[in-house]
Amino acid sequence: MLIRRIQLKNFRNYESLALSFSDGVNFLYGDNAQGKTNLLEAIFLSATTRTFRGSKDKELIRFGSEDSTIGTKIISKGTPYIVQMTLRKSKPKCVTVDEIPIHRSAELMGLLHVVAFCPDDMAMMKAGPSERRRFLDMELCQMDPIYCSNLINYNKVLLQRNNLLKQIGASPSLRDTVSVWDDQLVQYGSAVIRRRRQFIEELKPIVSKKHAYLSGECEELSIEYAPSVTEDAYSEKLQRDFEHDLFAKATGTGPHRDDMEVSVDGRSVRLYGSQGQQRTAALSLKLAEIEIARERMGEAPVLLLDDVLSELDRKRQMQLLSEINGLQTVITCTGMEEFVQMRSPTDRVYYVTNGTVELMSGSADTEE
Repeated sequence: MLIRRIQLKNFRNYESLALSFSDGVNFLYGDNAQGKTNLLEAIFLSATTRTFRGSKDKELIRFGSEDSTIGTKIISKGTPYIVQMTLRKSKPKCVTVDEIPIHRSAELMGLLHVVAFCPDDMAMMKAGPSERRRFLDMELCQMDPIYCSNLINYNKVLLQRNNLLKQIGASPSLRDTVSVWDDQLVQYGSAVIRRRRQFIEELKPIVSKKHAYLSGECEELSIEYAPSVTEDAYSEKLQRDFEHDLFAKATGTGPHRDDMEVSVDGRSVRLYGSQGQQRTAALSLKLAEIEIARERMGEAPVLLLDDVLSELDRKRQMQLLSEINGLQTVITCTGMEEFVQMRSPTDRVYYVTNGTVELMSGSADTEE
């Protein structure tokens, strides 16, 4: 999978931009708050319909504008596509692929498979369960459209059930309708639980191998799925916990409460790991994500590295860069000298300043 070109209009701090990419390593450097991360965000949005910052659509539109557009030319399994996205302040986003409207994000997921790695991912180990669920969901949604559809449906039903719990106090007769939502919640939620469990089993040997490499064979990393409930007990637990949910006005059982436990040498990284161990564990998961995506999709994903090199020591920097061989990669960094010191091959170098992007001399500027 490759990105050939991206065009932005009124996106974040970009009034207008057209940028082509090399199939290899593309390096974006410049001071902070100039627009480097915004470019990666636009790429990620084109692949997944959402941002890795968790921003709302209206926050992506340039100040003073009513809408924003992103046009991305990609190559997927040897076939070119144009993904066009229009963001509007007061209406849902509009997405087309080769001018054909896309109505659900599941229809777009996987067309362009991206793996994004940003400083917040370094904190994945010590953060709450939601960050680790996000890691699982983002990868699974790109690889498995059925999972993506089940997750979307689950979240919709969960929202409906939670709204119902808030209404029952004023309208007790609505209790009789809870079972309708419970049945759907169990249906979609069980499918999500099964696929997450399967994915973590697939991930285990790969992440263990990556971590052994990063730690110099000195530590053993293991991951385990920690669901809030099993499929067999799901329906019963919903019924048993109903009064508690009613009091809390929220559903306390289901895959929206799942976690992934990560341990090094049998000890929880979240509770007992040093900062270095937590960062190495996060890096191991990201590298495993790249490998499993390549294996399952039959193509290498596009790698987005947003200022993470500065978060790693020199050894980890070199180990990460050694893994990007054969991947189209877009890297952001604040200083040119920082990257040169790593002696990593760079096919194209751009300087980003105040919403403008300049191709530096010596970089190839071919476009297909």
